[in-house]
Parts: sequence; C-alpha cells; structure tokens
Amino acid sequence: MEERQRSFLLRLLEAPSPSGFEEPAARVWRAEAESFADEVLVDHNGNSIARLRGDGPVVIVEGHIDEIGLMVSYIDDQGYIWFRAIGGWDDQILTGQRVRILTKSGPVIGVIGRKPAHLLSEEDKGRASRIKDLWIDIGARDGSEARSLVTIGDPIVIEQPPVSLLNNRLVARGIDNRIGAFIALEVLRALSHDRPAADIYAVAAVQEEISFLGARTSAFALKPTVAVIFDVTHATDHPEADKRGGGDVRIGGGPVLDRGSMVHPGVFARLQAAAAALDIPVALSAAPARTGTDADAIAPARAGIPCGLVSIPNRYMHSPNELISLDDVDRAIRLVAQFVRDLGPNPDLTRR
Repeated sequence: MEERQRSFLLRLLEAPSPSGFEEPAARVWRAEAESFADEVLVDHNGNSIARLRGDGPVVIVEGHIDEIGLMVSYIDDQGYIWFRAIGGWDDQILTGQRVRILTKSGPVIGVIGRKPAHLLSEEDKGRASRIKDLWIDIGARDGSEARSLVTIGDPIVIEQPPVSLLNNRLVARGIDNRIGAFIALEVLRALSHDRPAADIYAVAAVQEEISFLGARTSAFALKPTVAVIFDVTHATDHPEADKRGGGDVRIGGGPVLDRGSMVHPGVFARLQAAAAALDIPVALSAAPARTGTDADAIAPARAGIPCGLVSIPNRYMHSPNELISLDDVDRAIRLVAQFVRDLGPNPDLTRR
C-alpha cells in the first residue's frame, strides 16, 4: 500500500461516522475522490459517490461508511449520561471505554462507568454487563453543566485510534466498514490509470448497520448493470472459532468471495476468474439466504441487480479493536479492478 493510500485510510478510520451521522468520514472520502474522479457528489441521504465516466456497462463498487456507535438518551441531575446503542454491540466490552460524544459545539470526551467489581454482589459478578446499567461520566459537576454541553440524541463513538501490528496488520475502531468504503474508492483510483469501457461509480453508502438505507437508494438511483459490494467477514483463525459454520477464513489469507442467493453466479465466476488470473488467494464463504451486508439490499433492487460480495477477514468485529491484514485489502483492490476491466463493453449476465 502506497503512503498516500495509507494516510487516506488512517484519516478515514479516525473520522467518527456512526450510522445516521456519517458526515465526518464521508467528507474525508469525497476530498480524496476529488483528486482523481471525474465527478464527486453527495445525495440527500448522505451517500457519497465518485464516478469515472465511460460508455460501457454501469458498474457500482460499494462499501458502507458507517460504524456502530452509541447515542445519548438521558442526562441525570448528577451529570451522568445514559445512552442507547446504534447498531449491534457486545455490551460487555463497553465498561471502562473512553468515548467521544459528538456535540454541535465539538467533541466531549468521557468514560463509560458501572459499579466497581469490589462492590458487586456475588450474584451480580456472574452477570454480563448490559447497556442499561452503564453510564458515561464526562466529569460534569451536575446535570446543568452536563446539559449545557451535551444534548439528547448526540452520537457517540469509542475513543480509540488506529494501531499497526506485526505482519502488516491493522487494528482500529470502525473497520466495519470504513475499509469497504476505502476499497471501493481505491478500485476507482486504480481504474483511473487504465480506464475500462465501464461507467464506474464508487459508493460510500450510509446506514448499513441499522437500515441498509444508503444501499437501497443508491442502487435505485444509479441503475447499475452489475455491483460489487465490499464488507468485512468473521475470520475463523482464532481460538473458539467455528470453521464448520464459518468456513476457513484467515487473516492474510486473501479476500473472501461469498456464494449464495444474493450473489449472482455469473459475477461470482468472473471474480473467481480474475483472482486466478492474478494469482490472488481467495477463501469461499457460504451465504445460503442472507449475507448481512448491503448485497441484501442491492441484489433485489429494481428488477434485480447482479451482485458480487468481496469481504475482508476481520477479527473482533463490532469491538473497539477490529483487526485486519492490509495485504488482504491490497488483494481485494487488485482483484475487483481486474474484474471490472474484464467485463468488457457488453457483459452477458443472463442466467440460463
């Protein structure tokens, strides 16, 4: 990965973007797109779109840019802030985390608290933490001071910067799925140096974690011939993993290609062929009904859109420290850029 790409990725990961509040990360994404795309825009739902104009088939490469987060729900008279989840959390990992509350006047830092272990009953010690039992402490003297800074409905993210680990591995909050939005734009950048026939749109979609809104609306508006969706998937190379249910998915083992009802077999075959041509290792994943990604919204849009799904192996998903390999990211970019070039001017994706 070139230094410019790495710098862009880190800026993207550092920008907070919980579902419904994606603007900070989306602005970073669009600013980078403007350095090479023919057209960059944002729609009224918040989807960011970058285009390379062409005369061939309309191709979408898409990743959602939102992350899971929290939202202020109540501020008590002592100044403690209570909250609800945006998206799916494992409540137990939240205790003791530092958080950034995104207020209209700027970020307010706090810490998530609960009753100390020393003061818990033996019965309570055996119970999992629940969000309803946790609060945020911003250091306020009382409720009036807290309410002067924080408002009901303010979004919250975990205060956790990206960190590089051994073997080109990266840990960060929000890799699910800022990495998908990053890959979509990097595919567009790669194709800008050697343009194929296709009319190509990279899309950083909003609200995948709660509603699939961005995928649904952008697929309807852009009328693609074919779409490739980027997301993360569970790595199964760690203790307690279930390879029988999740397949053999390894960090650094290459991108993952899904098969199942939401993945068009012709798109899957072309992705597999592109991987073979470039000697890129891939893993396969079974998704017989739903994928749990934006493919579930794009595939049935309009009269049906042929979709492929390319995922990055991820450990510790929906935590403040998701872990991926940047080697897998580089491979996914090369793979899908080749797939788009190989489509040609008139791809036939009819299922016969």
